[in-house]
Amino acid sequence: MPQHVFIESIGLLGPGLTGWQQASEVLAGRTPYAHAPTELPLPAGLPPAERRRTGPTVRLALDVGQQAVAGSDCDAAQLPTIFTSSSSDGHNFHAICEALAQADPLMSPTRFHNSVHNATAGYWSIAAGAMRTSNVLCAMDGSFGAGLLECVLQAAADLEPCLLIAYDTGYPEPLHSHRPIPDPFGVALLVTPRQTARSLARIGVALTQAPATAMPDATLEALRTSAPAARVLPLLAAIARGEAGTVVLDYLDTLQIETEVESLGSRADA
Repeated sequence: MPQHVFIESIGLLGPGLTGWQQASEVLAGRTPYAHAPTELPLPAGLPPAERRRTGPTVRLALDVGQQAVAGSDCDAAQLPTIFTSSSSDGHNFHAICEALAQADPLMSPTRFHNSVHNATAGYWSIAAGAMRTSNVLCAMDGSFGAGLLECVLQAAADLEPCLLIAYDTGYPEPLHSHRPIPDPFGVALLVTPRQTARSLARIGVALTQAPATAMPDATLEALRTSAPAARVLPLLAAIARGEAGTVVLDYLDTLQIETEVESLGSRADA
C-alpha cells in the first residue's frame, strides 16, 4: 500500500532549468526547453573561509536546498535532511588522484575534507545553522530513488517535515568517459506529513517492476537519463502539469518506484 506525504516546495537547478518557477513552465510544455550550461552560484550563508573551500557539488546542493526552504514555511535550522548523490564531488576526486600520481604526493587538507561523501551535509549545517539529523546516501543510478524512499518514510514515521536534496556533478576526464554526467543537476523536495497552505502535491510511493516513465520530449528524456538526480523529472512534470495519476521512477535494475501524484497547487487544508 503506498505511503502518502505532501511536497510543499521544490528547488531545482540543471541545464536549462533555473528554479521551480521557470522549470515548471518548461516541464508543463508551456515554454520550450532550451539547453544551457548549469551555472552554479556561490553558496549563500557560509562564512568566507568555508565558501572558498566549496566545489561544484556543495554549491549545487546548497542552492537547491535553499530554494526549497525559501518556498516553504519551514525553518532550515529545524529540518532533518536527506542528501543523496551517485558520486559526490567528482572534481575533487580527480584532483586527489592527480596529486597521488605525483612523484611527491601531497594531500591538501581541504581536498581530503571535501572527499568524504557527507561533506555537503556539513556545509549545509553551517550555512543553515542546522542541528537536526542528516542522512547521506549513495546508490549509483538509484540514488534519487533511494533518497525519495528514505525521505517519504522518515516524514511519515516521524510526523515532521523532511528535506530531500539530490545532486550530481560528474567527473573531468578521464573518469568522465567511464561515468559520463554531462551537466550538474540538483533537485530538492521539502516533504511534509500533512497538507499545508503551500502544498504543491500529494504523493504516494510503492515499489513496482513496471518500466520507468519516460519524458515525452526527446531532449528532456535525454536530460532525465543524463544524471541520477534527473530521474525525478517525470514526477516534477506531473506536478507542473497539474495532473493526478501515476508515474514510475527509476530505482534499481529490476525494481522501480511507483509514485501516485495529485497536484494541489496552493490549496490549503480542506
